[in-house]
Amino acid sequence: MINKKSINKVILIGHTGNLPDVRYTKEGLIVVSFSLATHEIQKEKEHTEWHNIVAWGSLGSFVEEHVKKGQLVCVEGRLKTRKWESKEGTLLSKTEILASSIVPLEWKK
Repeated sequence: MINKKSINKVILIGHTGNLPDVRYTKEGLIVVSFSLATHEIQKEKEHTEWHNIVAWGSLGSFVEEHVKKGQLVCVEGRLKTRKWESKEGTLLSKTEILASSIVPLEWKK
């Protein structure tokens, strides 16, 4: 059942921190991930927040072809937290943005 009184939506504008990492599932579906930096300045102190972005399918193919390191992009999507256990038995988690739209705001060659 879907709770219609809540929404999970993220909109970020920032610079990519690395080249997209391209992987494929066993079924051959492309999955692309990259980091995105957003910056804030409060009381003359600058803070950079790093976000983990994941794009699947045709959006992933677009990212692979058009998104470069340091590029300014707008990302829309939703938050998803993955949890797993390491080989040593430590519980780990990672929060990612599952992208539904990625729009370059500048183009790099």
